[in-house]
Amino acid sequence: MSAFRTLAAAILLACCLAPAFAQDQTPPIERQMTPEEFKAAGLDKLTPEELARLNAWLGRTISSEADKAAQAATEKVKHESRGFFDFGSEEPITAHIAGGFRGFAKNRSYTLDNGQVWQQIDDAQLAGVRLENPEVVIKPAMIGNSWYMKVGRYNTRAQVRRIK
Repeated sequence: MSAFRTLAAAILLACCLAPAFAQDQTPPIERQMTPEEFKAAGLDKLTPEELARLNAWLGRTISSEADKAAQAATEKVKHESRGFFDFGSEEPITAHIAGGFRGFAKNRSYTLDNGQVWQQIDDAQLAGVRLENPEVVIKPAMIGNSWYMKVGRYNTRAQVRRIK
């Protein structure tokens, strides 16, 4: 078996076993494969030093990939959780209201095109406004766990909380 095939088999194995290897102690590859798989991959032809280097490389690669996956998952959760309590990113949310906007009113719900639903919790009003799919910007307050929604070019802001 060529060195390329051996390396390809090792990489494929590393991808398949990432969850098992993503611990502090990475078990050697020879304990993760059956003897038949180990031989079929050509790994039995490696010297003990080559096998040790392959195990070290797999351990580093799997650890690095596990770290990247964990970071990506954390960022996704932070992004999708914005507006719920004090969890998630505090970056402003820019979206559009799905459908018509008829002004602010206490307890009114606003469904955004990104799937989020926000409910107004203060008495802010913006009467006489009729907009279709307007852009909204929702920003967190400087202090506390409050968020404020601004619609279109209007400066009036309403305090909102995310309900979905």
